[in-house]
Amino acid sequence: MSIWTRIGDALSALASGEGLSAVFDSLRSPPERSVAFAIAVIALGAKMAKADGLVTRDEVTAFREVFTIPREEEANAAKVFNLARQDVAGFEDYAVRIKRMFGDDGDTLTDLIEGLFHIAMADGEYHPNEDQFLQQVADIFGMSERDFKGVRTRFVPDAEPDPYEVLGVPSDAPIAEIRKAWREKVRETHPDRMLARGVPEEAIRMAEKRMIAINRAWETISAG
Repeated sequence: MSIWTRIGDALSALASGEGLSAVFDSLRSPPERSVAFAIAVIALGAKMAKADGLVTRDEVTAFREVFTIPREEEANAAKVFNLARQDVAGFEDYAVRIKRMFGDDGDTLTDLIEGLFHIAMADGEYHPNEDQFLQQVADIFGMSERDFKGVRTRFVPDAEPDPYEVLGVPSDAPIAEIRKAWREKVRETHPDRMLARGVPEEAIRMAEKRMIAINRAWETISAG
């Protein structure tokens, strides 16, 4: 059974009039974490699309880049997106419930934020409302300002990426500490580690861009 069929089943289980918030409260067990992750990215992505005022074709395409959606499963993905856009619940409520769903698993929440950045940058622009939206979601997730800046640095081309921010270390950190941070981030980005924490196979390719940025940051620092 594909993840999209399982998403369809989760949506079908909603009682009449229930919103997606109920789904977030019901998908806490490990076997369904990949379903929860996919729904969370699509739902928050839909809320974010409202933040900048419109849904562009580029943003829709970005969902396809984050997730491989078979033609026959498009209806299930579209249903999540439309439910989120129509839901009276605010994105803050979604973020709180998603945080509760994943608990202290900061790595998965970071994966989720990266998926949202990918969608935000799909049209080549980073709207101020998108920045505010993502900062608020990151705050609710408990992400540190340094970690958030590290993610934003990799996605938003408004300046040359700071390699220290990418690795999440102070610029005056000893080289041994920086090397340790680099190796840990490489381990976190390995597809097997991502699958183990509930990131769907369909979304693993998000890690490719992260790995390139992590290795480039280490090369820059170690060469200096």
